[in-house]
Amino acid sequence: MRIVADVLVGLIAALHVYILVLEMFLWQKGPGRRLHGFDAELARRTAPLAANQGLYNGFLAAGLVWGLVAADPTGFRAQVFFLSCVVIAGVYGTVTANRRILFSQALPGAVALAAVLAAR
Repeated sequence: MRIVADVLVGLIAALHVYILVLEMFLWQKGPGRRLHGFDAELARRTAPLAANQGLYNGFLAAGLVWGLVAADPTGFRAQVFFLSCVVIAGVYGTVTANRRILFSQALPGAVALAAVLAAR
């Protein structure tokens, strides 16, 4: 079960690195604009906000990687903390921004968190 949990944590970290790249570097380009259906002007005006969100996603990814490489109990605690942050951010994003976030962020984070707790 520990291997499954580690793989899931790694996938969630990779997802948040992808979100970082999308929000910080591709927001005004095709991938970022298509994701949200923004025209060029709206993408330009919201780019600083997206970059800020991307940075936060990078912090989540860094914390999850730290949790994977740190020895227990620190690694376990870091994984639980950062996966909890992923779930909370996903639920908040679902309520305030877009329901798709429930399935793209909150639910995968919750599955990974459950696996980490079950592997303990």
